[in-house]
Amino acid sequence: MSKKLPPALDRIARAQHGVFSRKQALRAGLTKDAIKSRVRRGTWRRLYAGVYIASPAPPDRLAWLWAAVLYAGPGAVLSHETAAELHGLLDEPSAPIHVSIPAERRAIAAPGLRIHRTSRALDPPEAHRDPPHTTIEETLLDLATTAVDLDVACGWITGAFARELTSEPRLLNALSGRLKMRWRAELADVVSAGATGDHSVLEYRYTRDVERAHGLPSAIRQVPFQDPNGRRGRRDRVYQEYRVVIELDGKLAHRSEDGWRDKARDRAAIAAGMQPLRYGWADVYGNPCVTAAEVARILRQNGWKGTLRRCSPDCPI
Repeated sequence: MSKKLPPALDRIARAQHGVFSRKQALRAGLTKDAIKSRVRRGTWRRLYAGVYIASPAPPDRLAWLWAAVLYAGPGAVLSHETAAELHGLLDEPSAPIHVSIPAERRAIAAPGLRIHRTSRALDPPEAHRDPPHTTIEETLLDLATTAVDLDVACGWITGAFARELTSEPRLLNALSGRLKMRWRAELADVVSAGATGDHSVLEYRYTRDVERAHGLPSAIRQVPFQDPNGRRGRRDRVYQEYRVVIELDGKLAHRSEDGWRDKARDRAAIAAGMQPLRYGWADVYGNPCVTAAEVARILRQNGWKGTLRRCSPDCPI
């Protein structure tokens, strides 16, 4: 690490991305006065109360995450959005940093730090100890618990399946281990849907509210394709027997290049003898019955013999 730390403390700091606590410094043989002197001279930089780094350079992200864990104390682990960041579920650093601690303990929140208290066991497996953070399954269920609504909770789970970060058995096992869980039945449905190809909230809603609710045939999900220029991608839904492709676009607004890319995908589908249909939030979330009727009409033109059913007494079909 550096000549600024005694050997015992240096070994500890090396394992914690250069960060160490006041208690660790005392156990390594430094006195309270020695600690105060190093902080006063600027030899050590204080990140949180009682947490330091012996480097003049600005701390990087991992140093701040280790500092948050050390500040929160025994049994603390990174959780929620911060654990999602470490698992690769988020592309940007989370703010604030989220830390969970055992329910029997208390910790004062610091600027840029949010403390959660939980009665669940927080001892992470070895692969999740640098810095300590919850597993992807526990992270997803934590995020679902604090989500403002079911769609946000679904988004976390479908996003994890899209990035191949978890599996249906692992996530259902974690769900069964929670005595209390918001939307338990709905989330179990989302997990099963995500495992079979629903990789966004919009795709899940299409499966549930358009396809399944109205008795449409089940489409094949996430079908690989290659366009004439050699670019590879995946079709959201393909009704192979009826030569119909469904593309689901959850973006609220299109950049011009996205629009051209969508048109290229549609042309590639047409060239392959498929009929492309493209739907967004307004179609699936706002008008699922109308969308189901349109899809059914196209499928019937291509040979489907099934019967569309009403999803509720108010369904206009």
